[in-house]
Amino acid sequence: MVTVFSKNNCIQCKMTKRFLEEHNVAFIEHNIDEQPEFIENLKAEGFLATPVVKLPDGNAFTGFRPDRLSALA
Repeated sequence: MVTVFSKNNCIQCKMTKRFLEEHNVAFIEHNIDEQPEFIENLKAEGFLATPVVKLPDGNAFTGFRPDRLSALA
C-alpha cells in the first residue's frame, strides 16, 4: 500500500493525491498537521518537506513526482 504524508494548504500534496486517485492507486494518507506524531519519524528519515510518498517496496520520495507515480498506475 502506498502511504502519503501530507499537510494542509500543500499544492504538491493535493496534486499527488489527485494523481493517485485518478489512476486508481490505493493509498493511505497521514496529514502531519492533524497527526503531528509522524513529523519526527519523517525528519529522522531525512524528509523536510511534504508530500512524502512511501512505496510498498520500502522506497520513498518527496514532492509531486508524476514520473515516479506513473510506475504505480
